[in-house]
Amino acid sequence: MTDLTVGGRTAPIGLDDRTPGLGWMMHIEQQRNIRQTAYRILVGTSETLVEQGVGNVWDSGRVLSEASFGVPFGGDSLESYADYYWKVQVWTNQGDSASSEVGHWRMGILDKREWKAQWIGLDTVSEQDAPHRTQTRLAARYLRKEVALTKPVAKATVVVSGLGLYELQINGQKVGDDVLSPTLTDYARQVPYNTYDVRHLLDTGTNAIGVILGNGRFFHLRDFQGGPNPVTGIAHVNYGYPRLLLQLMIQYADGTETLVVTDPSWKVTDKGPIRANNEYDGEEFDARMELDGWSERGYDDGHWAVADVMEAPEGTLMAQANENIRIKETVVPEAIRETGRGTYLLDMGQNMVGWLRIQVRGNAGDTVTMRFAERLSDSTTLYLDNLRDARVTDTYVLKGGGVETWQPRFTYHGFRYVELAGLSYEPVITDFEGQVVYDDVATIGSFETSDTTINQVFNNAYWSIRGNYRGIPTDCPQRDERVAWLGDRLMSSYGESFVFDNSRIYRKWMGDTQAAQDSNGSLPDIVPEYWLKRTDNITYPSAFIIIPHMLRKQFGDEETFRTYYPDMKKWLAYMWEKYREGDLILRDTYGDWCVPPEEGTEEIWTSDPAKTTDGGLLASAYHYYCLTLMEEFAALQGLDGDVAYFAGLRERVARAFNRKFFNEQGGYYGNNTTTANLLPLTFGLVPEGRQAAVFQQIVGRLAAHGYHVNSGIMGMMWFMRGLTDHGRADLAYAIASKRTYPSWGYMVENGATTIWELWNGNTAHPLMNSWNHQMLLGDLLIWYFEYLAGIQSDTNQVAFKRVVMKPVFPEGLHEVKASYRSKFGVIKSHWKRDAEKLRWSIEVPPNSSALVGIPAGDAGSINEGGRPLSEVADVLVKGVEDGRVLLEIGSGSYQFQADLH
Repeated sequence: MTDLTVGGRTAPIGLDDRTPGLGWMMHIEQQRNIRQTAYRILVGTSETLVEQGVGNVWDSGRVLSEASFGVPFGGDSLESYADYYWKVQVWTNQGDSASSEVGHWRMGILDKREWKAQWIGLDTVSEQDAPHRTQTRLAARYLRKEVALTKPVAKATVVVSGLGLYELQINGQKVGDDVLSPTLTDYARQVPYNTYDVRHLLDTGTNAIGVILGNGRFFHLRDFQGGPNPVTGIAHVNYGYPRLLLQLMIQYADGTETLVVTDPSWKVTDKGPIRANNEYDGEEFDARMELDGWSERGYDDGHWAVADVMEAPEGTLMAQANENIRIKETVVPEAIRETGRGTYLLDMGQNMVGWLRIQVRGNAGDTVTMRFAERLSDSTTLYLDNLRDARVTDTYVLKGGGVETWQPRFTYHGFRYVELAGLSYEPVITDFEGQVVYDDVATIGSFETSDTTINQVFNNAYWSIRGNYRGIPTDCPQRDERVAWLGDRLMSSYGESFVFDNSRIYRKWMGDTQAAQDSNGSLPDIVPEYWLKRTDNITYPSAFIIIPHMLRKQFGDEETFRTYYPDMKKWLAYMWEKYREGDLILRDTYGDWCVPPEEGTEEIWTSDPAKTTDGGLLASAYHYYCLTLMEEFAALQGLDGDVAYFAGLRERVARAFNRKFFNEQGGYYGNNTTTANLLPLTFGLVPEGRQAAVFQQIVGRLAAHGYHVNSGIMGMMWFMRGLTDHGRADLAYAIASKRTYPSWGYMVENGATTIWELWNGNTAHPLMNSWNHQMLLGDLLIWYFEYLAGIQSDTNQVAFKRVVMKPVFPEGLHEVKASYRSKFGVIKSHWKRDAEKLRWSIEVPPNSSALVGIPAGDAGSINEGGRPLSEVADVLVKGVEDGRVLLEIGSGSYQFQADLH
């Protein structure tokens, strides 16, 4: 028994959930068909008590249940700052039992009245700052305080929110491994705080606490004198100058307590080495201004100012439940070369997100500049046009006297190439290191096939997805945007969930979305609203309904959809009352975004009306799909009245939809684009008996485009599964493996190491041409795992309690190997085939089961572990369906072999 989790995380510190969900995994080697039949949870105030079998906070008793995650704490009231220890004992269907090791968690602040700290900072600008020009800049703020601890410390917990970004140090040492903290949010609605155990950093006597504050998204990235950008018409939000809230609870060995808080007794300066910081524009660091020892005891801060007490942000203080950002990987540069301009060009070999760690030497005052780009315009020149107004430049001024090592704190870049200027010597590769930064989410999926194009596309997707996890799922990491569009993640969040445990970032983002909802029910297009853009369309805000559905299916999250169900209803009611025309909502803004234009053009999407899907069709189709999900959500909660309401409304919408958009004679929808036909086919809007005719229209459109991608992101979210579900897995595979335009392989063919924003990213106009976007993935990753590997969750026994394993085996694809770490453990699928035999290795974790579909005429042509199925007691033959023999298996490892001739 391992992998104990509280609130989905291992040994979390700083929870403010009074009934956190407890979870565990069973690890049992060799044995098959292992199911949990009961559990007993013990929670206590000491590790010793729990080890002895005493749960003085909660003893659940023996509970007959297979539940092994999300089990709500059911004991006495939890207390702020308190430590809790716990373990679980489980019983199985084999008649045995096992107990886990002891786990731990610590609470944060549960009652807002316990906050005694004040928000402090520097409520002004200095002479070097330029807050009122378009490209804003502020120097970092440094704050410090010394405290005397008179007795031995038994426990110390610091709770901190530094906005926009902070780094906390105690006695000269950085606290924690996080960077770019805390998580991004709309600070007018929510203010996250982090909690750390800092006992190991404190001593009896004098101790120093220091915090550096960066601008982050709190102080605006662009200023248009209070108005919108005159070019784009978009206004940027400004919350004010950076500020700090910190509370340190110290518990002495004798049982007494001391509370250290931010207040006017702290000192502050902006005369430190970080002279400017801005997410778009980079960081400027002057090592000659380093404040040696500033966060250590005994530092002379007499020339520092008294910290200003500042207004609290409007948002509600809350413990951050999603992961912070960390340095997750380092990249060794691939090459370095001189440009002929006295500069050097560094090639990381991979489009990545993070920053460059440098080792340089020179004289005091020498200035090294680093400018970042994703691509080159020629062999030695950065291509910068697609970055728009972002300066993307880091500057380091040397102090002199030997080798100096530096990396930024409060910016990041999306880049493959770096141009370095200001070096007086020829650098070598070992002087530099790329540091990859993103949310500390676990990689839970792997995928590999015999097709090299598919493998590289998967690798490109992996780099793009993680490069855009910033506490919110951003669209891009490099230009002057970096915001979270709801529409980009409607379905890609689902595909991402096979690669990363994105459960907490998306649950948090749905909370951000609810917080952004107007009182009338309206939802924005971007969350948080760093760009003020609210167009009241249907498609983009539908993420507020679609993503909670994903969280339930993939992770068994029953809470998110239940929590926000009233707000989902409110949004749908608002849209219905304000925008309906008859029984349809035709409101749309963005259309089927990014339909491929002609090859080689500068167009960023097609201007051909024959390829452009009616926005009203998109809106009304997605409205229907949202009603379908709401009916399901209502049924899960036993809300019979709502079930009837949504079912009735769905029927009305379906009738109106077909009256308006379905061409009875031609058997197609709208103007017969792939998306126009695919959405009603996928959502169940097509009249009975006409599905095959509508699907043939899709095939015909694909044939006319040489069997290439021919839809925008609204269609791509259902594209690969739509083809496969209607019997054309061969077409899906052909499209997935192509290297001609437009295709994912075309990006690979043109040197991409991430996913482009545009199908023609190598030629398109730079206005909207990111080389690190995930939205064009559509449902490709879902297709990889569910359709090629056969790792899919049953829709009724969610979170892979029951795995549905019915992969397709396209001609020309000889091998697929994948794994997925579900809530119950690791699922593996590895198949190989030739003209005569299919060999398929499957692994199902304990407390889970699988329905397996093997393409064979009868069970007699299949063996497992070298034995006929009739001799294998652990495999139940369910029958034959659609050319597959269906088998039911429990947990364990299986080796199937089937004759294909």
